[in-house]
Amino acid sequence: MLDTNSLRPTQYPHIALTPQNVPIIEGTTMKVIEVVLAQRSYGWTAEEIQINHRYLSMGQIYAALAYYWDNRQALDQDIEHREDSIQKQERATGESAFATRLRSQGLLQ
Repeated sequence: MLDTNSLRPTQYPHIALTPQNVPIIEGTTMKVIEVVLAQRSYGWTAEEIQINHRYLSMGQIYAALAYYWDNRQALDQDIEHREDSIQKQERATGESAFATRLRSQGLLQ
């Protein structure tokens, strides 16, 4: 029988925190949030993430996803904050001349 008192917790081997406490995949500039957003936005599996980001190993991808699920509340708040910032910037800058031209030609809704 396994003595659970002798178990030691592990850390995420592929995840590091920047000085600003942003979790990234160690040895890259890829943020954990970017992996999560790829999965959410495109519906990608871990294997599809790896196909589209060949410099990441499957271990790195699964570590990023595990980190997200274990820290979901904080990372979801970060994602929401980023989305709010983008929406504010879009409202402040308005529509581009290019988008206006496409809309006038009926090429953009």
